[in-house]
Amino acid sequence: MKVHDKLFIGGDWVTPAGTGTIEVISPFTEEVIASVPDSTTGDVDRAVAAAREAFDSGPWPRMTPAERADVLGKLSEILTGRVDEIAATITGEMGSPLNFSTMGQAFAPIMILNYYVDLARTFGFEELRQGVMGPALVLREPVGVVGAIVPWNVPMFVTMTKLAPALAAGCTMVLKPAPETPLDAILLADALTEAGVPKGVVNIVPAGREVGEHIVTHPGIDKIAFTGSTAAGKKIAALAGAQLKRVSLELGGKSAAIILDAAGLENYVSQITFASLMNNGQACVAQTRILASRDQYDSVVDAITEKMRGLNIGDPMDMATDVGPLVASRQRDRVEGYIKIGQEEGAKITVGGGRPAGQDRGWFVEPTLFANVDNSMRIAQEEIFGPVIAVIPFDDEADAVKIANDSRYGLAGTVWTADVEHGIDIARQVRTGTYTVNGMMLEFGAPFGGYKESGLGRELGPEGLSTYLEYKSVSLPAGYEPPA
Repeated sequence: MKVHDKLFIGGDWVTPAGTGTIEVISPFTEEVIASVPDSTTGDVDRAVAAAREAFDSGPWPRMTPAERADVLGKLSEILTGRVDEIAATITGEMGSPLNFSTMGQAFAPIMILNYYVDLARTFGFEELRQGVMGPALVLREPVGVVGAIVPWNVPMFVTMTKLAPALAAGCTMVLKPAPETPLDAILLADALTEAGVPKGVVNIVPAGREVGEHIVTHPGIDKIAFTGSTAAGKKIAALAGAQLKRVSLELGGKSAAIILDAAGLENYVSQITFASLMNNGQACVAQTRILASRDQYDSVVDAITEKMRGLNIGDPMDMATDVGPLVASRQRDRVEGYIKIGQEEGAKITVGGGRPAGQDRGWFVEPTLFANVDNSMRIAQEEIFGPVIAVIPFDDEADAVKIANDSRYGLAGTVWTADVEHGIDIARQVRTGTYTVNGMMLEFGAPFGGYKESGLGRELGPEGLSTYLEYKSVSLPAGYEPPA
C-alpha cells in the first residue's frame, strides 16, 4: 500500500492541517491500495491563499500567452512520457478497463492540453474595434482563482478540461479531486513542478463534499468549475449565485442513440455498444437509451444482446477486459437497485441483470440490457451510471426525436444512418449539447456541455477558454491608431 502524507499547496508538499486520511480502495480486489490526507477547510484556506497570492502578485497571469504555452507544452511532454503510469493508476483506483484508460484516461487529457497550448498562441486576448462612438480596445483577462471540483469517473480527463484552459488564460487554481480517485492528481502535481509551473498556480486538496462546499463558498475563489451529478450541480449553482460567483457546470445525462432503419445495424452494433457501456457505463455521455423503430426493434435488441453477451468481464488491468468493476460498493448497490426497478416497471432483461459468475470479489455488475421499455419508466428517465441499457421503440422519425427530447437532460446523443446529411438534420432537432452522426465522439476543438439539467456553460474549444476570461472594454479617443 502506498502512503501519501502530504498535500500539494503553494508548489510544495506540505503537512496537512488535520490527521484524517482517505483510503483508496481497489474496485477489483476490494483492498486498500493507498492512502492520502483528507483535506480540511483549513487546508483549503491555505490553498486558496497560495492561489490568490500567485494570481494577485505572481508571474503566471503576467506572462504572455506564448510564455504560458511554452510551460504547458513542457507539461504535455512530461505527461506523455508517463501515459502508461497514468492509465494504470486510474484503472487501479476506479476500475476503468485498461484498454479504455490508455486512450480515454491518459492520452485524451494530453490531447486537450495540446489543443490549448496551440490556442493560447493564436487566441485574440486583445482586440481593437472600431465602434459606433469611436475605437475601443477589448481585453480578455483571466477571471482569477478557480475552484475546480472533479468526479471519479474520468478524473484526469475532467481535470484537464478545466486546468488547461484556465492556465492558458492566466488563472490559478485550487483543485479538489474526488476521494475515490486522488492518486492521478499526485502524478499531475509532480508533472506541474517538473514543467516549471510557478508555485501556488495549482494547489491540490483531495476531500469529500463538505470541503467541496467550503471551496464553493470561499470568498477568495472567483470561479467554480464543477463536473458531477445534477443534484450537486444545483446546490453549487445556488451557493455560487448567492455570491454572484462565476460558475460552469457539466452535469448528468441520459443520452439517446437513434437507429434509423437504413442504418445498417451490422456495421454499427459494436460502436453502439461501446458508446453505451464505455468506462463500465460510468460516463455522463453514455448512450443509455437506444431508440429503434418498431419494425426493426427485435433485430436491434437481438444484435446488441448478442454483442453484450460476448463481452469480457474481469480484471480491469487485463487489456482483454471490456467491462470492469464499478467504482465503489455503493455504486454497485445503486445500479442493482435500478435493475430491480426496471423489472418492477415491466421491462424485460435480455442479457445480464446480476453479478458475473466466477467473480467472487470486486464490485461487478453484468452488462444489462432492458427491452420492452417505455420512455416514461425510471430506467429511461434517470441516470443510472452503470452498464445498463434501455431499448425503446419509436413509430417514425418524428416520434424518435420526440422521445430523445423527452428528458430533463440534454448532454449528448447519436444518430446512426447511411445518409450523413439526414443524420445532420436529425441532430438539428435534438435538444442536446453534443451530437455525433455514426459514432460517439467529443471533439476537443468544439464546445462541450449540456442543455436543460445537463449543465451551464461550455468546456473545450475556444468557448472553453472564454469561460475563464473576463471581458474589459477600454474606450479610446477618436482617431486613435495603435503604434506600429
